Amino acid sequence: MADREIIRRLEKASLTVKLNLLNLCNRELMHIGGDLSVCDVMTVIWQYAMNYDVANPDWEDRDRFVLSKGHAAAVTSFSQAAIGCYEDEEIFSEYGTDNGRFGMHSCNLANPYVDVSTGSLGHGFPIAGGIANALKKKSLTSRVFVVMGDGEQHEGSIWEAAMSSCHYKLGNLIAFIDKNGLSFDGWTKDYMNVDPLDDKWRAFGWNVINVDGHDINAIVNAIDSIPKGGSIPHVIICETVKGKGVSFMENMVGWHSGMISDEFLVKAKNELIKAYEEKWGEKYE
Repeated sequence: MADREIIRRLEKASLTVKLNLLNLCNRELMHIGGDLSVCDVMTVIWQYAMNYDVANPDWEDRDRFVLSKGHAAAVTSFSQAAIGCYEDEEIFSEYGTDNGRFGMHSCNLANPYVDVSTGSLGHGFPIAGGIANALKKKSLTSRVFVVMGDGEQHEGSIWEAAMSSCHYKLGNLIAFIDKNGLSFDGWTKDYMNVDPLDDKWRAFGWNVINVDGHDINAIVNAIDSIPKGGSIPHVIICETVKGKGVSFMENMVGWHSGMISDEFLVKAKNELIKAYEEKWGEKYE
């Protein structure tokens, strides 16, 4: 069981990222629904699990991160800012500009803290497998963390990479699936039902862990349960809600992307802050 103070710290950190996301959404068009659904997972990855040297993003022994769910670039950027890769204000000032490091998709040509440029679904996960294989061949103990969406599970390249990763015994690969149930314009199950998703991954030889993707304690425990080394790749299937924590966004297709008005910005932020303060009995400051 994870330490209570660690969980409180991570939940507060996740709230800070969510408020930054909403502030950005008040200024720019962005994929806010999916950013919010995966924010708790991202917080644990970047502020708990990753072995990373902010001062040396090319450090060979670092853990690697690949955003296969390419639309979640904003939550990735703010998660990196939270550990000191850059200041939050740099994201706000550069987002979507011609020469900026931040936008709707992560780009390693513009941003040294991005290992892989992503956007087209189904591409990041195979690359993550390749990186994990290369690290293994170099006898490095680094791990590769990769985040996918559940809509991505429709892509054949995902399953080719899943089969390949098991064949090459990539125990250093940890995949997360943001299973929020919604794609761009509807329920994922209505386009191509991927359930039972856990059974499919097990059939491909993976160690499967199911968690509530908004329960930070559960996410921490899932990561802690994974041994370093070994020969079996791991996938953590995270049951999430698109737009989580904002009443008028939750499970709403229209909030796949968009901008938020001043009025609804205040409402959304107040809802998130109230939920945190009621749970922990302290003011968010």
